[in-house]
Amino acid sequence: MRAGEQATTRPGGRRRQAGFTLIEVMIAVAVVAILAAIAYPSYIRYVTESRRTEAKAILMETAGRLERCYTVTSDYRYRDAANNACVSFPVDSENEFYGVTAALDASTYTLSAAPKNGQERDTECGTFTLTQTGARGAGDSDCW
Repeated sequence: MRAGEQATTRPGGRRRQAGFTLIEVMIAVAVVAILAAIAYPSYIRYVTESRRTEAKAILMETAGRLERCYTVTSDYRYRDAANNACVSFPVDSENEFYGVTAALDASTYTLSAAPKNGQERDTECGTFTLTQTGARGAGDSDCW
């Protein structure tokens, strides 16, 4: 008898080892594998969707900075005497899952937040866009 095992006595004086059979262990492994196969894709989808908030936040923050610049200077592209722009592009989101670039002229802009660092798997929404009029764009209408 191995350490930690208990022996039980059967009628007739025969002893039986207590423990799990190989079949029982394989059934448990199969159940865990099935649960993992269901849970993992759901988890990945949840993480991907939750990171979209980061794209929206960085777009709104960058748009706010551009609007403040336009209010003061009447130009989204304004640079001061030291050639410093109101907003320097590209801008990365907080956890760097999105990078923001811009197409600017004096009175319009289009901001684009492109996925990166593993967020590229978000094929449903892809790149988020925002213009000076507040027009929003992304792959699916449910993205914003």
